[in-house]
Amino acid sequence: MKITAEQPPTQPYLNGNSHAMKFVHPGAIIGENVTIEHFTTVGEDVVIDDGTWIGPHVTIMDGSRIGKNCKIFPGAVIGAIPQDLKFNGEYSIVELGDEVTVREYCTLNRGTKASHRTTIGRGSLLMAYVHVAHDCHIRKHCVLANGVTLAGHIEVEDYAILGGLTAVHQFVNIGSHAFIGGGSLVRKDVPPFVKAAREPLSYAGINSVGLRRRGFSGEQIHLIQDIYRILFVKGYNTTQAVEIIETDLDATPERDYILDFIRKADRGLMRGFQQVNGRR
Repeated sequence: MKITAEQPPTQPYLNGNSHAMKFVHPGAIIGENVTIEHFTTVGEDVVIDDGTWIGPHVTIMDGSRIGKNCKIFPGAVIGAIPQDLKFNGEYSIVELGDEVTVREYCTLNRGTKASHRTTIGRGSLLMAYVHVAHDCHIRKHCVLANGVTLAGHIEVEDYAILGGLTAVHQFVNIGSHAFIGGGSLVRKDVPPFVKAAREPLSYAGINSVGLRRRGFSGEQIHLIQDIYRILFVKGYNTTQAVEIIETDLDATPERDYILDFIRKADRGLMRGFQQVNGRR
């Protein structure tokens, strides 16, 4: 059949909420000023809030909740069931906060009975080919660069940045304002405010550039440096370091947050500062 501009191709599943070349289930809840481009499929149990742009060739499956003013680029698949053999069809969702950007070919899976949800926080950027597995919780304003892969049950806290091709082991926690170098293998928890790199993953200083950009004062940054010198540079074990930090350094929100993170690090912390070619 010859197709002309006046005679677009038809599809048998079109309905009142769809038009040629895309499908939006009539049960989906679509906000105001939402754009859904051609060749995109939106399932029944889906909510898309106001002002969001859904590009072409996107698949948004049942259980997806997408906030306001998000941008979803071609090839992304949101809301697929978990890649977990223990998943037994239980109800779960994947939830994107407002102003989240999901670039090309990202895959964001729903949760399992462990938490029943996977979440991506407000203002976060997921670059091309990122995979976020079941029950991951990414907080606000995080950046996951191209090819980052998160296994299940991972926590990534506010303003963390993961470099391209980083792979993170299940149940790992990554603290706020942490910066992880590209190509890293993250097997242990990464505490807040630090830079992490090398193999095995090790402390590489604090993320002073990121902290200054986020409005931390020089005094706050110096205190954070003092904490991590004790924890990662001076040769104490973790128990000794925590005791010294708690005893010798003044209580501040940053100090208390770091100590709380360390105490909750069930997988243990990444390594301390490592020598390279015989030098620190």
